[in-house]
Amino acid sequence: MSGSLHATAVIAEDEPALADALRRMLAQAWPELDVLRVAHNGDDALAAIRALSPDVAFLDIRMPGPSGLEVAAALTGLASPPALVFVTAYDQYAVEAFEAAAADYLLKPVSSDRLERCVARLRNALAQRTPGSSTEDLGRLLALLQRQLPAGGAGQGWLRFLRASVGDVIRQIPVEEILYLQAQDKYVSVVTRDATALVRIPLSELAASLDPARFAQVHRSTIVSLDAIDTIRRDFAGRTFVHLRPAAAGGREVRLAVSRQYAAQFRAM
Repeated sequence: MSGSLHATAVIAEDEPALADALRRMLAQAWPELDVLRVAHNGDDALAAIRALSPDVAFLDIRMPGPSGLEVAAALTGLASPPALVFVTAYDQYAVEAFEAAAADYLLKPVSSDRLERCVARLRNALAQRTPGSSTEDLGRLLALLQRQLPAGGAGQGWLRFLRASVGDVIRQIPVEEILYLQAQDKYVSVVTRDATALVRIPLSELAASLDPARFAQVHRSTIVSLDAIDTIRRDFAGRTFVHLRPAAAGGREVRLAVSRQYAAQFRAM
């Protein structure tokens, strides 16, 4: 890194909209940071880091190919591995592990305040870096994470909380309060008994993060809580709908379409 403020980075994030948002936020929080490349899967991220030797790597935990942790493990052989920031949609499982290991992380959706604190830590860490210390630090970090994370890694613990925006407020919503999630343009609506919140996490990522014993995808744009379902009905045209329990939905009548792709799972119910 040349100079006390200038640095280079690689961003690994498989969702283009989230990668662009992080890049824009970094441009404001750290104008001297030069983002050399944005990779959309683990293999490309690893290749970019090895080829470009960035000072910092922002690694999405869940992405196609090697995960963020697997990419980090592959960097231990580098003479000067980058400082790492893990980006995750998980709350308790991964975040508690990163905090215990003193690793920096960003929780989706990334807030400007949290990113500014992350940038301050990165600047300080890069300024104090000494030759040879990076590889040793990375090895210790990964060893701590392996002990702290649940068996199978950060991606194997089912999501227990979801951070979502309700107006100008960020709520931490327990998953047991969620009735259904529905993709709408760039956002996913998180509907509970009392409110609708928004997240910028792809529905496919949320589907992989939720316990399949408690949630089911009923449409390419909709995931529903199985506990909230009252009845499954077909209309005169043969279309299938799930109807939620009015008591769970705060007295509202909620009907969600089931596409043919997902209808089979309800035939035995």
